[in-house]
Amino acid sequence: MPSDAKILIVDDHEDTLYALESALAPLGYRLARATSGDEALKQVLRGKVGLLLLDVRMPGVSGLDVVRYMRRVEQTQHIPVILLTGFGADQELVSAAFRLGVADLVMKPIDPWALRTKVRYLYDAHERHRALEQEVRTLRALIKDPTEAENPGPSPALPHPDARVPPQRDSPAAKNRT
Repeated sequence: MPSDAKILIVDDHEDTLYALESALAPLGYRLARATSGDEALKQVLRGKVGLLLLDVRMPGVSGLDVVRYMRRVEQTQHIPVILLTGFGADQELVSAAFRLGVADLVMKPIDPWALRTKVRYLYDAHERHRALEQEVRTLRALIKDPTEAENPGPSPALPHPDARVPPQRDSPAAKNRT
């Protein structure tokens, strides 16, 4: 089932946005764009973002500032981020980026094939993680079924994985304690 989450591409240069969209179009994912850190944060907070490609140096709110904010908000802290830079990777930038949990730091000009490979892997991994979280919520809801709370009775014992172990029965002493 295709996801409705989009890949958000953020850069303050229109030509870079166009080049990134062209490189990612063959993947078939929904793409969105933002031209500033403020605009990126608004879109991320609205939801439905499965991956963020984010320029490091932008006027106003930088890419690192966007990531710092995202990591403090529960709904956005697990969204994978690929930072993009055209100024080279100094040790301070690399250190700050990876301390914030950035998935990768990519230098411009970008190799489209390598970018598509990274994006596909990170986006799909994030979607699998979201699907597992949803499954856990569903299973927890089943465990906390309100009909169970109204009629608390003994739950049926699960069979032991080793067929040679006999099923456990409540002993008379255990029944007298309750």
